[in-house]
Amino acid sequence: MSDGTDARPRLHVNPLLCDGVGYCAEIVPELITMDDWGYPIVDSRPIDSDALLHHARRAVATCPRLALLLEGNIPDSS
Repeated sequence: MSDGTDARPRLHVNPLLCDGVGYCAEIVPELITMDDWGYPIVDSRPIDSDALLHHARRAVATCPRLALLLEGNIPDSS
């Protein structure tokens, strides 16, 4: 039985860990923009494209502060 929540993956940022390096916005500008101080503004909508999910995974893996996280039902990358 579904509780009505969307289980598709979403990208989140931990603002306490983020140093505003900006790699994430360069890798996936469709989901992440930068604010006036260089910190990411993450689109919290579910990721429904395989291509965007691939780039979101790259952004998470590239983050030097491990401040990005993919949450939800994340399909296998194989």
